[in-house]
Amino acid sequence: MRIAITGAAGFLGQKLVARLCESGRLPTASTAETGADPAIAELALFDLCEPPEPEGAPFRVRTQAGDIADPAALTALLADGADVVYHLAAVVSSAAEADFDLGLRVNLDGTRALLEVCRRLPGPAPQFIFASSVAVYGGDLPEAVRDDTALAPQSSYGTQKAVCELLVNDYSRRGFIDGRVLRLPTIVVRPGRPNQAASSFASSIIREPLQGETAALPVPEDTALFVLSPRRVLDALCHAAAVPAEAFGACRSVMLSGVSVTVAEMIRALARVGGEEAVARIEQRPDPRIAAIVGGWPARFDTRKAARLGFTGDADMDAIVQAFVEDDMVPQAGH
Repeated sequence: MRIAITGAAGFLGQKLVARLCESGRLPTASTAETGADPAIAELALFDLCEPPEPEGAPFRVRTQAGDIADPAALTALLADGADVVYHLAAVVSSAAEADFDLGLRVNLDGTRALLEVCRRLPGPAPQFIFASSVAVYGGDLPEAVRDDTALAPQSSYGTQKAVCELLVNDYSRRGFIDGRVLRLPTIVVRPGRPNQAASSFASSIIREPLQGETAALPVPEDTALFVLSPRRVLDALCHAAAVPAEAFGACRSVMLSGVSVTVAEMIRALARVGGEEAVARIEQRPDPRIAAIVGGWPARFDTRKAARLGFTGDADMDAIVQAFVEDDMVPQAGH
């Protein structure tokens, strides 16, 4: 089995690489019927900067730096073919809002270029697993958003993701690819440092205080979010390959099962782990631009489709904080 991953230098890409290296196998819908999961033969990793090569991988690993919107670079990436393509490369929400042309080039043109290369691969259509976002929704929404609720994104990032979802569906309908679109909730708690994503604060207000650092809160505490831990996102990315194509129905998109929570509830979960000392490290720094973007995202979802397809979520916000402590927390000096 050959697997390609775009955005492989990002935090989620690196975690997916580590998970695949650990297992050495990836169950797919076709192999689920036989019960024999094929061993991974090759992992092709792609990003704007060359992705780090994992140590001790039990299979061949190729790394490549390039422009996601460059067909020649993508043709080279998939020169040996691919059974599964994970498309994680993207410009994050606030960056796509700040630079319209950059967002279009990476998020839309890059996805289209990758789809075209996949379309022309010899042999069976590859599985194409695309990371979409809760940002595809917006506007006048019902109390609980469903997978089939009309998409009305309120940001350029959300619009670009929504257009790509439609492309993945149409390429799948035509048999060019076997698409699976995962609409990701806000991922909490991301390891590392804050980035340009509008939702970056949602990780910072947990991550930094637990590690003895100050965190900025740019939105009101009554702001509601729909969140999911990196641990469960990785589970979903791997499980997506094992879901039969016909199980998705007419639409290849599915909203993953997250946790609906307010910022105030997130802070209370922080307090239960780090105490009031950790909470005191959060500083109120209102940012109307960030608040406007995040405020346009829905926070309550009906995720029965995800449950029917076998995707699972976190139990609650406490479980999400605990997952960070176990998987990614950097020990403080002297501890």
